[in-house]
Amino acid sequence: MSIRVKIVALALAVWSASASVLAVEVPKTIRYEVEANWPKLPLPNNWVIGEIGGLFVDADGLIWIVNRPRTLNMRELSASRNPPASRCCVAAPPVIAFDREGNVVHAWGGPGEGYDWPSIEHGVTVDHRGHVWIGGSSTRVTPEGLKPDGMVLKFTREGKFLMQIGRADGKRDSRDTSQLFGAAAIAVDPKTNDAYIADGYGNHRVIVFDADTGAYKRLWGAYGKPPTDDDVPRYSPNNPISQQFRNVHCIAVSRDSLVYVCDRDNNRMQIFKTDGSFVAEHRIGTETLPPGTVGDISFWPDASQTLIAVTDIGNFQIRILRRSDGSEVYRFGEYGPWAGQLKQVHQAAFDSEGNIYAAESAGKRIQKFRLVTAD
Repeated sequence: MSIRVKIVALALAVWSASASVLAVEVPKTIRYEVEANWPKLPLPNNWVIGEIGGLFVDADGLIWIVNRPRTLNMRELSASRNPPASRCCVAAPPVIAFDREGNVVHAWGGPGEGYDWPSIEHGVTVDHRGHVWIGGSSTRVTPEGLKPDGMVLKFTREGKFLMQIGRADGKRDSRDTSQLFGAAAIAVDPKTNDAYIADGYGNHRVIVFDADTGAYKRLWGAYGKPPTDDDVPRYSPNNPISQQFRNVHCIAVSRDSLVYVCDRDNNRMQIFKTDGSFVAEHRIGTETLPPGTVGDISFWPDASQTLIAVTDIGNFQIRILRRSDGSEVYRFGEYGPWAGQLKQVHQAAFDSEGNIYAAESAGKRIQKFRLVTAD
C-alpha cells in the first residue's frame, strides 16, 4: 500500500544518524509505502508485544519502543501458563530496540530492585549520552493493587538502572516540585542536559529536572502560566479555548531550543522557549473530541527540522506540518488492522532518512512507512 504525499517547493537536507549534514532535495512528489516485513517476524523467544506506550528513534538509528505486558490477555499468553495451553506466546520485555532491518538488538525492563516500575508504561526517549528514559501514565490503583505512577526512570541502553525522579503512589498536585503524576513523555536537551517531562495524565504541566542529578529546575502550565488543577469540562469545539493543559501527552526540544508540547485532548500544540515563555500555539482538527489530535510529534531530519510529523490519535492519521507556521502539508492514514492502516496510532517518529515509524496502542504493533521518492 502506498500513500502519495505532495510537497511543493521544499528543499530539505537529510541529517544522518552520525549528525553529518547531506544536502538532499526532496522532489515535488513523494510517497510512503508500508514495509509489511518490518520488524522481522516472528519475534525472538516466542514473544508477543502489548499496547505500545512509547516510540523513539535514537541517534544511532535504533527504533525503541516501550510496550505494556499487562495489556496482553490470557489467550495471547497461552504459552506462559503452567502447563502451556498452546505454543503461542509469552510476553516480550517492556523495552525493545530494533535496528534498521527490524532485528531485536536490546530487550529488557520490568520490576526490579531499587526503583518503581510503572503500572502503565508510557513514553520512551534516548538522550544524547545514550541513556534510556521511560515514564508511566497510571493515575489510579490497578485491579492488582499496583500504585499510581508518579515517576520517570533512567537506564543504560542495556537496562541497568541509573536514576528515578519521583515515586509510585503519586497524587495530583501540579505545583509539587519533587513528585510526578502520570508522566507521559520525556525529552532531554543536549545543550543544557535538562530533562523536560510531559507530566500530563494526572497533573497539567511541563516540569524540568537536571538529567544527571534529578534536581528540580522549573515548571509551567498552558501559555507559560503557573499550572492549575482546576476541574475543566470535557473538551468541546463550542467551548472557549482552555487556559489549562488537559493531557500533556508529548514533549520535544528542537535544535533551535524551542520546546514543543502536545496538549492532546485540547487538539493543540504549544511552543515555548526553554525558560517556559510562551511562543506560539497551533490548533489542529478542533472539531475532534477526545482522545484528540495531537498525540506525538517528531522533527524532520534536516538541519532546520523543517517539518513535523503529528500523530492524530482521534482520526487514525499522521499529519505532516511545516514547523515554521504549523500549516498542514499532507496527512495519511485510515482506521484498520491491515498493513498500512492505523489502529489508534499512539506515536510516530522520523528516522534519519525520512522514513516514518508508527506505534499503535490498541493495535499492539509498530509499522514502518518507507519514504519513496520519484521525480
